Amino acid sequence: MTERGEFSHTEILSQPEAWADALDVVEKSRDGLKNIFDATYDQVVFTGCGSTHYLSLAAAALFQEMTGKIARAVPGGELLLNSEAAIGWNSNPAHKTLLVAISRSGSTTETVRAVEAFKQQQRGPVLTITNYGQEPLAGLADVPLVIEKGQEESVAQTRSFAAMYLAAAAMTMLAAGNETLRGEMRKLPAVGEKLLKKYDALARETGENLSFDRFYFLGGGARYGLACEGNLKMKEMTLSHSEPFYFLEFRHGPMSMVTRSAVVVGLLSEKNSGHERTLLDEMQAMGGTILSLGEAEARVTFESGIPESARNVLYLPVLQLMAYYRSMAKGLNPDRPNNLTAVVKLDL
Repeated sequence: MTERGEFSHTEILSQPEAWADALDVVEKSRDGLKNIFDATYDQVVFTGCGSTHYLSLAAAALFQEMTGKIARAVPGGELLLNSEAAIGWNSNPAHKTLLVAISRSGSTTETVRAVEAFKQQQRGPVLTITNYGQEPLAGLADVPLVIEKGQEESVAQTRSFAAMYLAAAAMTMLAAGNETLRGEMRKLPAVGEKLLKKYDALARETGENLSFDRFYFLGGGARYGLACEGNLKMKEMTLSHSEPFYFLEFRHGPMSMVTRSAVVVGLLSEKNSGHERTLLDEMQAMGGTILSLGEAEARVTFESGIPESARNVLYLPVLQLMAYYRSMAKGLNPDRPNNLTAVVKLDL
């Protein structure tokens, strides 16, 4: 019989191995991916549900930034039920879309049904990212990326999310023709190991402090989707008040919630760090506790030497650990969050 939280803790700490597997999977699928990326398409749509919708937000922003192609993220349910409003397919049926569908289980109903409808309408090629190759989603793909070492026993996604995000990022570098960045990503597992060890105590100290009653996760660009995921881990694993925002949007109302019991988590960028640090300083002056993460000059410093667009996965491990420790401190079971199941299956 396993102890409470054992799966989550093991999965968080072991994720660098899954990161390496994700990079290997993309490399092995290189030729098939190149054939798709070299073809003509008008837009890229990333889709998923829950955590993988947030992964889609991060991946779409990175893909658009790196390739110049129009890319957007749409929840699987919206893609299925409101596709015209979500991406306007019917406005010009001749337009080709590249669909990237992401699901840890590979059997999430909304995502699978949305991909089936997409293929029936012959909208364009399909790439899938999943951890379970025997499930329906992988079978629907022109090229499936299956990261088996990301598989999990826990309901809340940690190792799986990070590994699938890294696969999406490596795939993006391939689409952009940037082999240098793809090579730099090989350094990430070793850096991830160091971060997990170096900042375990900080994650524990922050997570176990039950005087904190609200958490705000701030990011921009590709980091906004990762801020959303940090928020979701805190919400589902710890049943705490948690919300994500774009950095500068936080001044437009949400900062009224900052008190001495608030933690404001900032995923710092290089380009906009001046603006981002100014906002965090303002929130600290209002009494909030600041947890900043970035390559340098932050409470959690990566010191990776890896270019920014290739290292975004490094924001995840410490935030996952923080949620794990808070869940344990509250007497909850992070492996089995309240009211949740690992896979959502619907009668559609």
